[in-house]
Amino acid sequence: MTNQILTSIKNPLIKQVRKLHRTKERQKQNLLLLEGNNIITTAINQNYPLVTVFCTLKWQERHQQLWRKIVMRGSKVQLVSPEVLSAIATTVSPDGIVAIADRKTAQNPVISQTKLGLAIERLQDPGNLGTMIRTAVATGVDGLWLSQDSVDFDNPKVLRASVGEWFRVPIAVTLDLVSIVKQHQQQGIQIIATVPQEKKTYWELDLTRPSLLLIGNEGAGLSPELKALADEEITIPLANQVESLNVAIATSLVLYEAKRQRQKS
Repeated sequence: MTNQILTSIKNPLIKQVRKLHRTKERQKQNLLLLEGNNIITTAINQNYPLVTVFCTLKWQERHQQLWRKIVMRGSKVQLVSPEVLSAIATTVSPDGIVAIADRKTAQNPVISQTKLGLAIERLQDPGNLGTMIRTAVATGVDGLWLSQDSVDFDNPKVLRASVGEWFRVPIAVTLDLVSIVKQHQQQGIQIIATVPQEKKTYWELDLTRPSLLLIGNEGAGLSPELKALADEEITIPLANQVESLNVAIATSLVLYEAKRQRQKS
């Protein structure tokens, strides 16, 4: 740790961190940007190595317990001014702590062991993906498959929206999601698609069986190629002429129905 407080955004280290706001730079530097108490606490609890931790003096004084954990882990710690902290954070009102860490290597879920999984196609909103990840952990999902043309799974907004749960579930990115779905099918795992017009509701489906839920783009939904692979098509009933639900909310409903059925059985 250094006692010197960095006050200039022109400092070379600060310039390097600010570049991590961009996808290409995160990939080039092979680094993640972690922001806020929740996600950094989870990273530490999951033994995820932090390269450098930046915080303000005020944050250090107010969060002594977390501060001690960071120091005990041997992470490099750098005090910065509030202005510098705001410059390296992507949030409007940061907590007072930001860290950089090595990028998480994609973890392929074991298809043959899938009891409940998600296959996500062309999702664009990082908040939606982060919410799905958080819900996936809460409902016991074994892993997520993400098409490569989706939002980056290590986008800082994805990490924040997951509230730290990002570290706790295998996430894999694939160029060929259709092939991945077919491999699940070959293992006897039922493939489920939610569609706007379908007679069978999600609570009528047997979700105690090993299942892979297909999730499509926010506006366009699933591609015809992926939808065609579904063994079951289900709908979420809507009242008062509501046309659709947010994709993360719709996913949560099905996942919690699966959890309910499995606990009951």
